[in-house]
Amino acid sequence: MAVIDYFLFPISPFTYLAGQRLEQVAARTGAQINYKPFDLMKVFAETGTVPLGQRHESRKRYRLQELERIAAANQMPITLQPAFFPTNPVPACVAIHNVQAAGGDTGAVVHGILRACWVDEKDIAQSDVLAEVLSAHGLDPKLVEGDMVSGVEAYERNTNEALERFVFGAPTYVVGEQVFWGQDRLSHLEQALSTG
Repeated sequence: MAVIDYFLFPISPFTYLAGQRLEQVAARTGAQINYKPFDLMKVFAETGTVPLGQRHESRKRYRLQELERIAAANQMPITLQPAFFPTNPVPACVAIHNVQAAGGDTGAVVHGILRACWVDEKDIAQSDVLAEVLSAHGLDPKLVEGDMVSGVEAYERNTNEALERFVFGAPTYVVGEQVFWGQDRLSHLEQALSTG
């Protein structure tokens, strides 16, 4: 069985716009997904990517246009400048780790957290917001905080692994040595899984 290591950042709009298409690709190809929430800001710093707030105005304007176009193409709602962006991603990353460790529907929870930020304009750094997402997917809201130490350690480990495996943005899907960056590369990922 092929394994997709999915490096995600829970406040990335492009990760939100991937929706649950990765889960659909995995279902069609029989692949397994390992969800790996990581520190995108550390990866940006290590790989030479300028943080959003420091980018030239032309790049900021283009990003907003792209988000609007991709959302329309995928028929997904989006708030281009949500009230709680940026926010602390660590609590969401810990919750995602705990859900995966408990065997919950991690893909649905990841998308629910991203939707809370990019559609509902909620602060996903807040435990009550994360608990609401978990409850909506039939999971114990106590998983939000669960094993905090293990969750933070996984977050740090995933970040180091991302750097070791040449990940530089989110969302990124890695299969073996092959790196697929961006929600618009899911078709390439599926092709590789289908022919590999």
